[in-house]
Amino acid sequence: MVLVHPDFLYGTSLAGKIKTYEFFDYSVNEALSLSEKEESIVTDIIRNIKQESQVNIDKFSQHIIVAQLELMLTYAERFYERQFITRKVTNHKILARLEKLLTDYFNDEDLIRKGLPTVSYIADALNISSNYLSGLLKVQTGQSTQQHIHDKLIGKAKEKLSTTDLSVSEIAYELGFEHPQSFSKLFKAKTNQSPLDFRQSFN
Repeated sequence: MVLVHPDFLYGTSLAGKIKTYEFFDYSVNEALSLSEKEESIVTDIIRNIKQESQVNIDKFSQHIIVAQLELMLTYAERFYERQFITRKVTNHKILARLEKLLTDYFNDEDLIRKGLPTVSYIADALNISSNYLSGLLKVQTGQSTQQHIHDKLIGKAKEKLSTTDLSVSEIAYELGFEHPQSFSKLFKAKTNQSPLDFRQSFN
C-alpha cells in the first residue's frame, strides 16, 4: 500500500491531475485484476518510491517520488483501460444485465411515480460504480450510460407513439417525465422529429 499525504503533492503537476483518474471511484468489488507482469511493474515502482523516501532528503526527493507516483498511476490507467478489452465475457454479462434492467424499468407500470432512471440508480442496481459503468460502455459501445438510458427511452416512446392513441403528454408522463416539453425536446434531439411528426409518419 502507498499512502501519500495531499500536502506532499502541492506545487506539483500531479496535484491537479490526480483527480482525473477514474479508477479512484471504483467500488470495493471492482478491484483491478493484474497479470504477473503488470503486478511486477507496479511493485518495482513502489520499491523505487520506498527507497527514495528512505535516503537523505534533498531538493530532488519530492520531484522523484512524485514522478514515480505519476508513472504508477499512468500504468494503472493503462491496465484500467485494458480490462474493458480483455474481460469480454464479464463485460458482455454486464451489458446484458444493463439491457434487461432498462427494459424492465421502462415496462414498469409505476414509471410515473418512479420517474426516469438516473445513472447512479443503474450503476447501483448493477452493483458497480458509475465511473466503472461509464468507462465500460464507452469502450464497448462508444456511448455513455446516459445515452443508453435515452436510447431505451426513445425506443419505448416510439413504440407507444406508433401503437397507441395516447397523447404526447400522456406518453411523456407514462415514461416518467414531469414536463411533456422535456420529453418532446429530447425526442426531437434524438430523432430529428417531433413526437407528433413521428406519429404522423405512420398514418
